[in-house]
Amino acid sequence: MLSVNKQIEILHDSIRSNIPLSSYLHTRNLSYEDLVYTNYNENKYVKSVHNSLYKFKSKNSNIPIISFFAGAGGLDLGFESAGFSHLALFEINSLFCETLKYNRPNWDVNCADISCTEEIIPLLEKKTGNSTKFKGIFIGGPPCQPFSIAANQRFSKDSKNFKRTGFSNEKYGNLLFDYINLITRFKPEVFLIENVIGLLDLDGGKQLSKAYKILENNGYHIEQPLVFKADSYYVPQQRTRLIIIGNRLNKKFVPPEPSNQRTNVSGIFDVPINSVKNHITREHNAESILRYMNLSYGQRDKLGRVDRLDPSLPSKTVIAGGLSGGGRSHLHPYIPRTLSVRESARIQTFPDEYEFLGPVARQFTQVGNAVPPVLAAQIALAINNSFYKGHRNTKKS
Repeated sequence: MLSVNKQIEILHDSIRSNIPLSSYLHTRNLSYEDLVYTNYNENKYVKSVHNSLYKFKSKNSNIPIISFFAGAGGLDLGFESAGFSHLALFEINSLFCETLKYNRPNWDVNCADISCTEEIIPLLEKKTGNSTKFKGIFIGGPPCQPFSIAANQRFSKDSKNFKRTGFSNEKYGNLLFDYINLITRFKPEVFLIENVIGLLDLDGGKQLSKAYKILENNGYHIEQPLVFKADSYYVPQQRTRLIIIGNRLNKKFVPPEPSNQRTNVSGIFDVPINSVKNHITREHNAESILRYMNLSYGQRDKLGRVDRLDPSLPSKTVIAGGLSGGGRSHLHPYIPRTLSVRESARIQTFPDEYEFLGPVARQFTQVGNAVPPVLAAQIALAINNSFYKGHRNTKKS
């Protein structure tokens, strides 16, 4: 670890000599990991434990699930950990499909467009035995861009960049109803819809009310929308998800209990990381480091629009970015650099052995788009306890 004065000297030398900082550090047997913040100190706070997904692992069951809009698998990893069995997964993005297949070659991953019902229905008929009352669960989170507040908060509603258009969005807005049509066609015992909370107030709630009515007319009891704050469920991140659960088993869903305190982000930086995949850090220039190193915990670098994480708090939301641009990571709390994909994936509670494929920018997109697996596992366990407890369980894994 460098002293602050020595670090400032090195940064200015790099600028004066016009030598990239990465090269300058290398010639001195240093790396970005040796850099420090000006006000680096160990504040007194209660450190959080890094909660592994395996903490929520349950015995296997023969309850099948079919996953839609699977993304890179965050929701699916949670259900897998809770003991459910994947019958099929559907995802339109080919790179996301590659990541799913690479990590879970035993999963039946279908790279397909849910809106193309003439293609999807025959595939589902084969999987369900042409059943009109599927004895299993449908899970899925229709793409949330049209409903997202975070993705559009920096644009005015009159701006051409404002995308919070809800159900009028031609590409994504109707995917919720495409998903609902599949639910009413195959009638799974239980379904889960995951989204952002912006879905609640779009169109004054009229479209969501319409969705409820369709499902209720098809025999489903639907719970009121549940809002989960991830940092109250052992996820070290400020991320809020909307979950809607319905069932035709005439039972009531009992949600998981939140923890007594928020989970701060300190725990993930206490775990060794050098030998894991997807841990490639950005080679910042000296000018950027000079700005970053003077930030306090929680402070934002306005030019780079990145925030230094405060280890005593949950991380700010891991941002996905669009499909044509990568997400924006935060600054490490102890080292003045942005996080790697793996560090962001740890904040999202992905297991270290779960590898993300493709360019780094696309890896960030996969991580940021996902439901935190640890949150998903707790919801999945609550589904099992509410609807299937004591039934159809098989031997322990």
